Amino acid sequence: MKAAYLLPVAALVTLAACGTAGGSAAPVVTVTATEPAPAVTVTESASPAVSVEDETPTTSARKPVVAEKKTLPDVVGMNLQAAQDRLQAAGFYLLDDKDATGRGRFQVFDRNWVVTRQKPAAGRKVSTDTLIVLYAKKYGE
Repeated sequence: MKAAYLLPVAALVTLAACGTAGGSAAPVVTVTATEPAPAVTVTESASPAVSVEDETPTTSARKPVVAEKKTLPDVVGMNLQAAQDRLQAAGFYLLDDKDATGRGRFQVFDRNWVVTRQKPAAGRKVSTDTLIVLYAKKYGE
């Protein structure tokens, strides 16, 4: 395998030496050849053990995680940061916030914004993986 790498290197050194004219000394060329690291492929096969008697898997199958339903807290009137904190404490992590004025501004500093509306409405029992949208405007608007 190393010979395959050394052949092009030897040709390169020979070509560099041929390029001199008028008897001047050829420049010294140092070439280092290294072999590439071997590729490693890791595969995982999931083949559950099967009982010969009933031909059913003997390993436990993964059950899908079902989000629980909780009552959505009322965060209207709170500053945006406090509202997000309260919703996360209640188990709701899929949150989005929008400019309530319709100007499409981003809420960079959440503490300067007050929540004017939330969707879905507070008090409803919803799944914790439901998207909660908070509409907010800057204080004083």
